[in-house]
Amino acid sequence: MASPDFYFTIDKPSIAEFKDRGSRFVAYAYPVESINDFKLRLADIKKEHPKATHHCFAYRLGTDAYNFRVSDNGEPSGSAGRPILGQIDSRELTNIVVFVVRYFGGSLLGIPGLINAYKTATALALQTVPIIQKPVFAIYNLQFDYTQMNRVMLLLKQYNCVILKQELQLFCSMDIGIIRNKEEEVLNKLQGTGSITVRKV
Repeated sequence: MASPDFYFTIDKPSIAEFKDRGSRFVAYAYPVESINDFKLRLADIKKEHPKATHHCFAYRLGTDAYNFRVSDNGEPSGSAGRPILGQIDSRELTNIVVFVVRYFGGSLLGIPGLINAYKTATALALQTVPIIQKPVFAIYNLQFDYTQMNRVMLLLKQYNCVILKQELQLFCSMDIGIIRNKEEEVLNKLQGTGSITVRKV
């Protein structure tokens, strides 16, 4: 199980196909960081497969367990999006979307058949891509005088912090991500200088 300091995801797209009684199910897995990323991917899928009967999907974002969405896109309720999400969750993945595009083959598969097809297509797509572990970042804003710049940059580098946004003038403002299991240590060092204002974002 991923600890609260890390999460599992993918860092490159994958594709797989499953066929059942003439219907084709094409699954695409993508890493995504935001709902906007998801919307762009959905638009691409619809453009690539304009004649598909269904464009079903599930995504999960972040590490709080509540940021997810499923869509059956016209399939019977619970027969597509939920099985896709089930495969994402069984691998404990987040910051990921899986689309499964269906081309109807003339034979009705029934709800158990659909659940199996969407689940299997998703599983195949997730099997073809490496799963990676990434750190969870706590986000803070730093305000400091430009003369402190070297000290701040050395500290951020030492603890593998990420800079998300920065405005560098005589007085500097910087949004940073601190790896969660180093949070206390980094905050103590930043606040210990007395000349850097640190605020949780």
